[in-house]
Amino acid sequence: LYPKVEIPTEHGDERAMPLAWMWARTVASPDPSFQQCQVPLVSTFWLSTRSGREAWVAPVVEGRSYRFVVRYGVPTEQERDEIGRGTKLGRGANFRCILSGAPIAPAYIKAQGVAGRLGTRLMAVVVEGRKGRIYITPSGGTHDESAPPVPEWMPDGEVPARLTGGTCHGYGLRQWRDLFSPRQLSALTTFQEAIVEVTRQATIDAVEAGLPNDHVALRDGGDGARAYGEALSVYLSLCLGRLTDYNSTICTWNVLGGSVRSTFARQAIPMTWDYYETNPLADTTGSWKSCSSWVVDVVRELVLGGAAAITQLDAASDQALSSGAIVSTDPPYYDNIAYADLSDFFYVWMRRSLKGVFPSLFATVVVPKDDELVATAHRFEGDKLKAKQFFEERIAKAFDRIRRSQHPDFPITIFYAFKQSESEDTPDEDFEGGSGGGKETASTGWETFLEGLLNAGFAITGTWPMRTELVGNLKNAVNALATSIVLVCHPRGDAAPMASRREFVTALKRELPAALRDLQSGNIAPVDLAQAAIGPGMAVFSRYAKVVEASGERMGVRAALAVINQMLDEVLAEQEGDFDAGSRWALAWFEQSGFEEGEYGVAETLSKAKNTSVNGLQEAGILVSGRGKVRLLKPAELPADWDPTTDSRLTAWEMVHQLIRALEAGGEQAAAALVAKLGGNAETARELCYRLYVLCERKKRAAEAMAYNGLVQSWPEISRLAREGFKPKAKQSEMFTKTEE
Repeated sequence: LYPKVEIPTEHGDERAMPLAWMWARTVASPDPSFQQCQVPLVSTFWLSTRSGREAWVAPVVEGRSYRFVVRYGVPTEQERDEIGRGTKLGRGANFRCILSGAPIAPAYIKAQGVAGRLGTRLMAVVVEGRKGRIYITPSGGTHDESAPPVPEWMPDGEVPARLTGGTCHGYGLRQWRDLFSPRQLSALTTFQEAIVEVTRQATIDAVEAGLPNDHVALRDGGDGARAYGEALSVYLSLCLGRLTDYNSTICTWNVLGGSVRSTFARQAIPMTWDYYETNPLADTTGSWKSCSSWVVDVVRELVLGGAAAITQLDAASDQALSSGAIVSTDPPYYDNIAYADLSDFFYVWMRRSLKGVFPSLFATVVVPKDDELVATAHRFEGDKLKAKQFFEERIAKAFDRIRRSQHPDFPITIFYAFKQSESEDTPDEDFEGGSGGGKETASTGWETFLEGLLNAGFAITGTWPMRTELVGNLKNAVNALATSIVLVCHPRGDAAPMASRREFVTALKRELPAALRDLQSGNIAPVDLAQAAIGPGMAVFSRYAKVVEASGERMGVRAALAVINQMLDEVLAEQEGDFDAGSRWALAWFEQSGFEEGEYGVAETLSKAKNTSVNGLQEAGILVSGRGKVRLLKPAELPADWDPTTDSRLTAWEMVHQLIRALEAGGEQAAAALVAKLGGNAETARELCYRLYVLCERKKRAAEAMAYNGLVQSWPEISRLAREGFKPKAKQSEMFTKTEE
């Protein structure tokens, strides 16, 4: 199924194994003049945006037909825009006919998809040449002739019709089998069948090696030949799970890194238009070798010699297992992620391999969902109130059960990593939709989770940010959380005092600034700061038996969160006083105008209030002024030969944006060279990023917010490089050494 392909003469004139294929979904043109033509739905024609290695697919229209040709080089600005847009007209499923220019509406695409009329068209093939990655025009022009027929067995079950973050269900991809191409289905079922054969052979080998042939199953505590073979099948099935994640038609291409992005780049199954099919036999991301290496690495690091008992039970039920236990838990995310729905993607494949090993775990055709502690309305026929009540009751029971059964000498630790703000709008079903739009609200999930915790009699006594999240390119693009915050909780004492609203606010003003400075000094990412502030804020709130409003009513968690958020804004605003006058002016101007032009008179009035001048700020190199207009300089517009040691008007603003310019243009080593010259001033620049991120988030300036967040996230490595003279980190040696007999 994976034959070698011819490489064009200019790239070596040889045959090479393909690494991946770039496909475009197609639909019949809605234009009556071209309705017999299948036209492509492409979100971007880019193959590689890496500087010096740019490559893209160029559509060539020839009358009533078209073909794709791979191009290399540096495109013009106009070409860049056209390449980046693909055939899209806007967000979501809004496209244009490549032949006539007629718009293709989302409703039309959905109707065609449900009718089973979406097709595919091959756009490019990725191969590994002598000098690196090569993108070539398909020799067949339109299709891949090595695609096999659909295999006899295919996974059953329905793709969720509703998911936070988007679902492909509305476009006709409704069964799990629909998410895979025929070749992917053939490959995955072949690997799956091979696992069964390997398990049989491993059992035979284990007997020959001297393990007892006692036929005791792994699930029954066996440690003989049968259990050995079954254990191996479990690990191999985990490898297959990773392979499945990287081998579906939901996978997209990372145009900067040059690798396949997995199905679950985020916790959703969104519709994708131009998708990538990887070669599982190659040595690349998404291959069997790559996917199994992750599992191998984990096994290699496992500590052997101990024993563990793993039991699945309902945390809210009365059971004896957790009596006297030390509890550390990651609670459910309210309605953000329905893991049981998403788990079916893997379950339908694993069940075929492991049904005989763990029959009770795989007794059902799909994952049981009714008891999952999430507030997903579709489980309650769309009734959000019933979903909310279900979550509130069950989370309260779970925390109450934990408080009554936990070991009295130890705290409970709770990990949380979900955002305060939620979207009330329907999430965009297209891949481009990010984390969804919609107005920000006080998070019902946070409110309900914390109410349950406090009502169970817990007080928060500590908060610890921990870097637990693997932040890939997509997570950076949507400003996903990079940190988990660990809440340390003890049962609140019976003698806990009551407090008035004024006393609560006074305590917050006294304690929150120091807590925030600790978080910032620990280099918590700006995107995480608002979430992290909840910990010390709620620590103050939860120490009281009750906080009483001026009206005499009890203050709820929602009101407390609002006070904490307000206090966070005030603390960050007060930190502006630590910056120089030019940076304070730039902050105020940036808040109202961003990097857009504004009136000179307004800028001059503001400069007087900040004890500076527009001319002085222009000399400082942070703005341009002319024709009655003023504009802040973007990072890319700043001079690349800037030397802070010779700058007579150094500002924190200029430092931040020069560092961003260096980081984006030359990576962490280039930024480290500037940090070394800045010395102690560099920390001021890092602190300014927190304020700038908050301003960008409030003004919905996502691109700028990502830049400030990215600089802080890169700071530990930038600082290390600056200290060590810009030397790359040496590769860490393996903890264990491989030996061969």
